[in-house]
Amino acid sequence: MPAIPKIIPISDLRQNASDVVKSVSSSREPVFITQRGRATAVMVSMEVYQNSQHEMDVLHLLARGEKEIEAGIGHELDDVLKEADRFLEAAKP
Repeated sequence: MPAIPKIIPISDLRQNASDVVKSVSSSREPVFITQRGRATAVMVSMEVYQNSQHEMDVLHLLARGEKEIEAGIGHELDDVLKEADRFLEAAKP
């Protein structure tokens, strides 16, 4: 069962910013910030953000590869694997 999202109004964020940041960092769960009853922002830990960005980069590379395949552009498997290894090494903390 998915966890119930944590939702706080922006006024609570203003009053307890330090506590909210600590909670986000320790729980790795996002906090949804509302303003006038509507969701306006999502706060996540730096680790979660970096992981999401890395996943997005991988998806972009895969999409580019799909387009290249459709266009008939090919690459040697060894070259592709070496590039993937370099990419994964660069992403390590």
